[in-house]
Amino acid sequence: MPAELLKGKPLADKIKAEVAKEVEELKAKGVAPSLVAVQVGENEASRVYTNAQRKNAEQCGIKYELQELPADTTQEQLLKHIAGLNADPNVTGIILQMPLPQHIDAKVCQWSIAYEKDVEGVTPTNMGLVTFGKPRLVPCTAMGAFELIKSTGVDLYGKEVVVVGHSDIVGKPAALLLLNSFGTTTICHIATGQRGMTESHVRRAEILVVAVGVPHLIKGEWIKEGAIVIDIGINPTKDGKILGDVETEAAAERAAWITPVPGGAGTATTAILMRNTVEAAKWQMEKRS
Repeated sequence: MPAELLKGKPLADKIKAEVAKEVEELKAKGVAPSLVAVQVGENEASRVYTNAQRKNAEQCGIKYELQELPADTTQEQLLKHIAGLNADPNVTGIILQMPLPQHIDAKVCQWSIAYEKDVEGVTPTNMGLVTFGKPRLVPCTAMGAFELIKSTGVDLYGKEVVVVGHSDIVGKPAALLLLNSFGTTTICHIATGQRGMTESHVRRAEILVVAVGVPHLIKGEWIKEGAIVIDIGINPTKDGKILGDVETEAAAERAAWITPVPGGAGTATTAILMRNTVEAAKWQMEKRS
């Protein structure tokens, strides 16, 4: 039996419906959630994402503003701009669009965002809360992967979980979320591949999450029968196709569930950003009370 497709749109629609309801409830209490995106210089790929942010925010009743700064903005100027947003009580959430110009240290600037307004979940405080099993604002794509896994109804307790990729905003937080649910979690990365060990880890995975950015890195024949496969890779090809990090068609012959590419975990990312914006508003209300 071919795998069942784990599409991101149904999850995204469900999340947005819940968010819209919560936004109405917050507005009735005099709180209007708002999201400010900061972009330094022009970037076409980033613009696609900000357009999606605006559309989703409007659907949820969240005020959205894109603040565009010149490409020659210094790091000091950007930090000052973020400090102003941190201090503004009318700003609920702040997102710093990537990539930033090379002369700016992205981590320094991201970490300067007030943790209760950090709707991408990238500050040390929010990553620490994920580590300690008390997540509040979680990196959106990692949470999308986790929510899709949960939507299958599988009991994660003791399951063999393998995460391929250990980036700060996807691989690591996804692994922590699964570990906190008592998955027996292994993280593979570039050194695992250099030792030739990735295949052996993938072959025993009952739940596999791949977020590397290398087309068809994971071969379909490696997939364990009945596995859940979450492929977060988005790799455009010269002929206009988009490939995942997993050989989707071959993997689908062995997996029980698999995400399509595109249309999987990434599709839920912006909806989770909206949910984080509402959660940020609640957190700020708690701090004021």
